Amino acid sequence: MNEWTDSSGKSLTDYPRPSVAVDVAVLTYSDDAVKVLVVKHRLGKFALPGTFLHEHELLTAAADRALRSKAGLENAEFHQLAILDDPHRDDRGWVLSVAHAAAVPETDLPVGAILLDVFGALDMAFDHSEIVGLALADLRSRYARALDPAGFLGDTFTVPQLRQLYEVLFDRELQKDSFRRHVVDALISTGEYVRATTGRPAELYRRSPGGSLPPQALVFLTA
Repeated sequence: MNEWTDSSGKSLTDYPRPSVAVDVAVLTYSDDAVKVLVVKHRLGKFALPGTFLHEHELLTAAADRALRSKAGLENAEFHQLAILDDPHRDDRGWVLSVAHAAAVPETDLPVGAILLDVFGALDMAFDHSEIVGLALADLRSRYARALDPAGFLGDTFTVPQLRQLYEVLFDRELQKDSFRRHVVDALISTGEYVRATTGRPAELYRRSPGGSLPPQALVFLTA
């Protein structure tokens, strides 16, 4: 079979091609803060778990390999975020990054995982701080549609714990009664209570199947 050529007689291999990297921003909730999982990089800075795409490898396989080999994270669910294509984003050459995002409870992270506060000064290698920003915006969008879809709080939680999570994630104070009104239909009471440090015991809830929030929750959370 003859090799394909274009109208100028050039084949695909005659054109310069970039390397392709896969980088994964893994967000979690730890010590009352939204944090991102990072690894140490050769430049002396922190970086997201990432790797170069191998020949004939799927992007999802590369992302999974990066999480396992660089961060020790197994079986994490992730999805593609964006492609970063600044020709000068990597000092090693022309490298595209296919950015992915994941959100996992802290209990699913490996022991010794390095976490940085997403609202802190993220001095990261390459454009990884930008990827973290994209992942945070993506996570906020998901949390405005469903109740704690990543399961940061575990199976059961109190409404004050839930409100604190949403206040941290959206970086704003949320009025107590209004918040409860927006989330109440996505809650199922366990019939159990936990003793608070002050005041009355707090009722424990779990997410309803699907945990969908009303459309107006997006306006409330982002106003």
